[in-house]
Amino acid sequence: MKGAPADENWDAKSSGESPHAGGFRAKIDITTERGGPRYDELIEQVRTFMDKVRYACPTPELADEIIDDLKVFNAKLDTMLVDEWHSPSGTRVDLPARGNITLPPYEVTDGGEHGVTATLTFRPFHLGGNNVAHGGHVAIAFDDLGGMAAALNVYGICRTAYLTVSYRSLTPLETPLTMKTWVDRRDDRKLYVKGTLHDGDRLCADLDALFVALKPGQA
Repeated sequence: MKGAPADENWDAKSSGESPHAGGFRAKIDITTERGGPRYDELIEQVRTFMDKVRYACPTPELADEIIDDLKVFNAKLDTMLVDEWHSPSGTRVDLPARGNITLPPYEVTDGGEHGVTATLTFRPFHLGGNNVAHGGHVAIAFDDLGGMAAALNVYGICRTAYLTVSYRSLTPLETPLTMKTWVDRRDDRKLYVKGTLHDGDRLCADLDALFVALKPGQA
């Protein structure tokens, strides 16, 4: 809730206007306005800060200054905290990765029951070493877009049961890549999802995953 301390009300229970289905809402509130018209700029500045922190080696004096500034910013955000169902992060469908800074930024170019295609760029923050993306960040992208393919196939919420990523070649940073995910087969509530990540014609990684569609009321 607005004005709540940082450790409270981050997972507030639903109201009648948007009921939960177990741990999820039956209908996610999609928005292109929540957070205001410059929310995209805020997210970009946060991402840029993360990029720079990944490579910066600040002096003790600069570190002290930045820490003090961040404390001020965090105190301001403490007055605006809401639960996950009302946060613009993850619901701003007009922004890369729905405005979710926990995900590598991507833009969906095609999506439906047949699967999902997205353009994805790993930033400096996602460095694993030697100017390529960390494998964990590749897996996060596959998990999100694989789950999206499963959800679009069943028109409902799905949970990840397992996720296997095979790394076929290096995944470069700051390069537009193509990620595709699709449901390869379905067995009742079990959705077996495949995926690929390409740099042009070169396969960087592929996905073999199982997602399970939730029953009504399941978390």
